[in-house]
Amino acid sequence: MAKNLTNTEYGLEKIFKDAQDFLPLLGTDYIEFYVGNAKQAAHFYKTAFGFQSLAYAGLETGWKDRVSYVLKQDKIKLVLTTALNSESEVGNHVQKHGDGVKIIALWVEDSQKSYDETIKRGAKSYLKPVKESDEHGEVVKSGIYTYGETVHLFIERKNYNGEFLPGFRKWDSSYNPSEVGLKYVDHMVGNVGWGEMNTWVKWYEDVMGFVNFLSFDDKQIHTEYSALMSKVMSNGNGRIKFPINEPAKAKKRSQIEEYLDFYEGSGVQHIAIATDNIIETVKKLKSRGVEFLSAPPNEYYNEIPERLGSHMKIMKENIQDLQDLAILVDADEEGYLLQIFTKPVEDRPTLFFEIIQRMGARGFGAGNFKALFESIEREQANRGTL
Repeated sequence: MAKNLTNTEYGLEKIFKDAQDFLPLLGTDYIEFYVGNAKQAAHFYKTAFGFQSLAYAGLETGWKDRVSYVLKQDKIKLVLTTALNSESEVGNHVQKHGDGVKIIALWVEDSQKSYDETIKRGAKSYLKPVKESDEHGEVVKSGIYTYGETVHLFIERKNYNGEFLPGFRKWDSSYNPSEVGLKYVDHMVGNVGWGEMNTWVKWYEDVMGFVNFLSFDDKQIHTEYSALMSKVMSNGNGRIKFPINEPAKAKKRSQIEEYLDFYEGSGVQHIAIATDNIIETVKKLKSRGVEFLSAPPNEYYNEIPERLGSHMKIMKENIQDLQDLAILVDADEEGYLLQIFTKPVEDRPTLFFEIIQRMGARGFGAGNFKALFESIEREQANRGTL
């Protein structure tokens, strides 16, 4: 049975005590993927995940080297960008890494200050502050590099009322499948190389004022064959959470090693998206062709009452419904959570999605790690990469 952690053990008190206030973050502004074919990728995310057309930029708006389609569902915005020629950095990125997350854009009150504060603390510049404007107002953008070739952009949009950003136009489409209940980005997980986790933990502490919210070592995250280590970083208000994983020595090759090999470097492993009704959301996603990891054995679901303890009194979901959909359940002192993970959404076994519903719990499903990783290992065995 997973241990029910206290607020002190979770580090919640430490977050608000120790988190720096020099970089206030209002939330996730958008996530930008560099992909091989943005038009087709947009169709996939609309069809499979229920995202809606929002904005577009490309040759018709004056861009010559790339094109971007912007999709939205509730508070989530995805930008899908592809190269228009062989000289584009977008194409070079896709050639090396395959489709994946390039930019994690953070919504800030003051982009210039966010840039200055992080640069003076050791960040590597990606984009110096620049003002962009159109008839809808003005946006200030700046950016820094984080692990691998991943970028954090600081987006200041308090003086802008357009659909997305200057340079984009509204994207009207007659094809808009209904939404599936996805609400907002809960967290994003980064995979880094051997021995690099603590380096990036310190980077987030020193450069961005984050604190280590939770830590898991290879004694906690392991199966018979593979292991990994993870530390969860959070900003002071808890709106931005970035778990950072690295491989650990074990009998066979972990999912982190597989990711690093096929992505050819550090990068975003998965995006966790919140829903208010995971059963209905997963039903809709499955009906649209989204593939999820296989269910754990019956014993896992038989043990749910013990795992949840007193939270069983408030649990609204039927355990059989959860088992039928392969949804995982975990609990902590504050409540329980439900989660499920897709298979990789591209041919390279790299990026995948997590669907999560929090019923008070603040953790990340520590009690599910063994079941989850055994399911991933079954997929690795099928691919011959375990």
